[in-house]
Amino acid sequence: MTPIRVLVVDDHTLFREGMCAIFENVPDIEVVGEAGNGHEAVKQVNSLLPDIVLMDISMPDLNGIEATEQVLARNPDTGIIMLTMVENNDSLFAAMRAGARGYILKGAEKAEVLKTIRAVANGEAIFGPAIAMRLTSFFQGFQQEAKPTEDALPFPDLTSREREVLELLTAGQTNHEIAGQLHISVKTVSNHISNIFNKLQVADRVQAIMKAREAGMGE
Repeated sequence: MTPIRVLVVDDHTLFREGMCAIFENVPDIEVVGEAGNGHEAVKQVNSLLPDIVLMDISMPDLNGIEATEQVLARNPDTGIIMLTMVENNDSLFAAMRAGARGYILKGAEKAEVLKTIRAVANGEAIFGPAIAMRLTSFFQGFQQEAKPTEDALPFPDLTSREREVLELLTAGQTNHEIAGQLHISVKTVSNHISNIFNKLQVADRVQAIMKAREAGMGE
């Protein structure tokens, strides 16, 4: 079986050496190179063509997210796995947008490191529960924003009773007719209409009706 070719990128030499040591005596994974910064990582990927890049997310000059963008611009099939000290949602979400397909916390157990590399090499994407929750929230928010505007009630400042009065007003009913239909006094209807005028910022019934019909009421 052809081993998974891995490039290890981190600006700390001791960490790179420790990470490379994990793969000793692992027959299906081969370390093909190391890089100490983002610029070097981009060059190494272009020359070595690894299957997987273990990319430190925090590096000076060219950080892991920027390096990921540059790598994938020329080598879109490369599997990028971010290396990070903490599970920072914002940074990891940015890494996902850049095209990373997983992350490994520094200090993770050997079994977790190998599992992630093999999964990403197999075409999977692996992120932790916190990132999964953030993604869910993101897409829920997107779906809510994408709902048709007619799903939302017009004039949210109106009370339910004021909305009923405005609907009947827009339908052409007089104050007495509205009072009879809603079983309230004519004076109460007048008070509701005054509140409606204030909230809609209109001067009279005609303007209120026009504004309500523009919002789809009274149809």
